[in-house]
Amino acid sequence: MRAFSNTRLALVAGVSALAVSGCAGARSGGHSLPPATFVSSDDIASEKYVIGPLDQLNVFVWRNPELSTKIQVRPDGMITTPLISDLAAAGKTPAQLADDIRSALTKYIDNPQVSVMVESFQGTFAQSIRIVGATEKPAALPYRANMTLLDAMIEVGGLSQYAAGNRARLIRHDRTSGRQVEYDLKIARLLKKGDTSANVRLEPGDVIIIPESMF
Repeated sequence: MRAFSNTRLALVAGVSALAVSGCAGARSGGHSLPPATFVSSDDIASEKYVIGPLDQLNVFVWRNPELSTKIQVRPDGMITTPLISDLAAAGKTPAQLADDIRSALTKYIDNPQVSVMVESFQGTFAQSIRIVGATEKPAALPYRANMTLLDAMIEVGGLSQYAAGNRARLIRHDRTSGRQVEYDLKIARLLKKGDTSANVRLEPGDVIIIPESMF
């Protein structure tokens, strides 16, 4: 009789464990990303840099030092340079902005040669990695070519004391479908156990959300 009772208890415990496991899996519901290499052999960005508000620019007009200037893009995305007022800069590549400045200056000088260099990068939200939640320094980081989860976590100082790093999520805009896709991240496994398979490649515009542990 006692053996039957022990067997019954074992079956009940097993079913309960399966139920808890099933609930945990249902809560996740995210997709998985393939692991990334720590060092890339090709550090070329897949997309050209797009100027954003608060970027610091160096505008150089050849043989016209009085028209050359260093300027910060205003929060509204506009800039003002010598002879040019309220020119849209945000959303353009440096080459595109140089072409626009060149076209505007043709009213005043012949065949102006203009170059634009970005000295301090802020970028647009579509080109940044935003990390919020249980991290030491929540931040919006400028995206760099071949950036990985490890790179981003180093930038924000790692997880906070009460972070549930293995329940973190990455939210990414799928340009093909136009929909928002969520992926599961295992940040604690990467940082605390050195599991390199948890280090994934990031893309411009990614948002990482790190919840706090409930215990």
